[in-house]
Amino acid sequence: MTVSNSVTLIGNLGNDFEVKNFGNGRTLAKSSLATSERFKTKDGESVQRTEWHALEVWGKKAEILAKYTQKGSKIAVHGKIAYNVYEDDQGIRRKSTNIVVDEFKFLDKKQEPVAAF
Repeated sequence: MTVSNSVTLIGNLGNDFEVKNFGNGRTLAKSSLATSERFKTKDGESVQRTEWHALEVWGKKAEILAKYTQKGSKIAVHGKIAYNVYEDDQGIRRKSTNIVVDEFKFLDKKQEPVAAF
């Protein structure tokens, strides 16, 4: 069996995309995505659990998402999970998990969908 690093999420943006342009012409956009699920506990209590995911988008797709979305926008994303290890300003080793977006679709009802990329 072949295993692939693939993830698809549907949720709402936690903030506007933050765009960074690099000198080599590459563009990076970062944001967060909230996904929620509702379930009932064994006592019958209804509970909503929200998870936050860090999004990373490169190139033209980054520019499109930054232009046509804002905090609260509902989108679907498909991509892969990336684990990063870095050292913070205090020299402490940190780990982060990002979703590197390869495809996306706008899901807000108030606007016509532009297209899926």
